[in-house]
Amino acid sequence: MKSILLEKCYLDSLTNIERKKYLQKVKLVKLLHTEGAKSNADICRVLNISSPTSIILLNELLCEGIIEKKGKGKSIGGRKPELYSLRNNSFYVLCIEMDRFKTEMAILDNNNNNITGIKSFSLKLTKDKSAIKLLHEFAEQLITSSGIDTNKLVGIGLGMPGLVDSNAGRNYTYLVSSSADSKTLQDILEEKFNKPVYVQNDVKTNALAECRFGLALNKKDALVLLMDWGIGLGIIMDGKLQSGMSGFAGEIGHIPFVKDGELCHCGKRGCLETVASGIALARMAKEGIKSGQTSILNTLSEEEIDQIEPQIVIDAANKGDQYAINILSQVGENLGKAVATLIQLFNPELIILGGKIAEAKQYITIPMRHAINTYCMTRIREHTKIVLSTLGHSAGILGSASIVIENTFERQIELASQ
Repeated sequence: MKSILLEKCYLDSLTNIERKKYLQKVKLVKLLHTEGAKSNADICRVLNISSPTSIILLNELLCEGIIEKKGKGKSIGGRKPELYSLRNNSFYVLCIEMDRFKTEMAILDNNNNNITGIKSFSLKLTKDKSAIKLLHEFAEQLITSSGIDTNKLVGIGLGMPGLVDSNAGRNYTYLVSSSADSKTLQDILEEKFNKPVYVQNDVKTNALAECRFGLALNKKDALVLLMDWGIGLGIIMDGKLQSGMSGFAGEIGHIPFVKDGELCHCGKRGCLETVASGIALARMAKEGIKSGQTSILNTLSEEEIDQIEPQIVIDAANKGDQYAINILSQVGENLGKAVATLIQLFNPELIILGGKIAEAKQYITIPMRHAINTYCMTRIREHTKIVLSTLGHSAGILGSASIVIENTFERQIELASQ
C-alpha cells in the first residue's frame, strides 16, 4: 500500500510523467475499492485511459501485491474478461463508535473484512477530554492484539453523538477542548495515534453506511433515522449525504416538540428527544416502576433501575410486559408525528430506521405508522417506504471505515494533482 500512499515531499520529487502515472494508480485502486472487481475494459471506460496504460498499471499493482485477479467476468461474445480486485489485507482502518456509556471498536481491511470482530468497552462519554486517555488505551490494546502490520493502518474513523464539525475535527458537545487549548479533538487523537483521524457524527456514519452497503444503495432521496439514547437524522438527497454548512444538518432530536416539556440535556425544554428517544424511554420506565406500575421491570434492583437501558425495556416488551409495550408505543407515536413532518419536508422514497430503539421492531413501527397516517398528507406519504436497517450494529463501523478510506484517497488525489 505504501506505493500509493506517498508524502507530499516525495511527490514533489516526481517528474510530471511519474506523477500522472501515480495519480492514475490511486484512481484505479479507489475505483476497485468503491465498486468492487472490474475488468480492464471497465477500468479504461471509467478512468478514461487506454488499454495499454491500464494493463501497465494493473501489472504493477499485481506485482506490488495490492490487487489480485478475481476470476472471469460476463461476456456478450468471445472470451470472458479477467476481473481485478483489491487483495484482502492490503490496508486497514481502525473504526470507533462511541455512545454515552459504551464504545465499540473494530479493525477492518480494505474489503471491509472485519479482522478483530466488534469489541465493546465500557466507557462513559464525557463533556470534557477526560475520556480520551482511556479511549486511546483501549484502541492500542485492540491494535496490538490484532497482530496487523501497523504500517498498513491508514487511519482512524471516530463516530460519536453530539454537534460534530467534521471539517474542523471538533465535537462541540462531547470531549470538548477548554478555551485555553487550541487543539481540536482531531489534533489530540492524531498526536496520540500518529495516524490521520476523521471525526464524524454517529448519525452521519450510519447514513453513509446505508448509502454504500445498506438499503439506501442507489437511492436518490432517503432519510436515515438513528434512534439510540438520542435521535438523529441522516439526509440523503440526489444520492449524496447532506451535512449542512457546519456539519450539523439533521439535529431533529432538538426541535421543539412539547410546550413547557421536560428539560433536555441541550438546555431547552420540550425537545423531541425528551419524549422519543432512549433517554425518554429510560425515564418513563423509571417513573412507572417508582409509581407502582405492574411490570416485570419491578423485579429490577434499585441500582438496576437507576441504570436502566432501552434494551431492558425492549426485552420486557418481547416477553409480553404490557407496561413496557405501552411506553414503547408512546415513543413510537411521538416519533411517527415527527417523521410525518419529515416526509412532508423531504418527500423521501425511503426511510430507514436504525439504532437501539429500532430493535423494538413492531412495538415501535406500528404506532409510528399510525401517527404518520394521522399527521401526514396521503398523497405525499403513500409512496414513502419505511424499513428497518439490515446492517444492525455494523452500520457505524462500516460508515467510519468508508469515511477514512474515501478521505485517504481524496487526499492522495489532491496532493498528486497540485
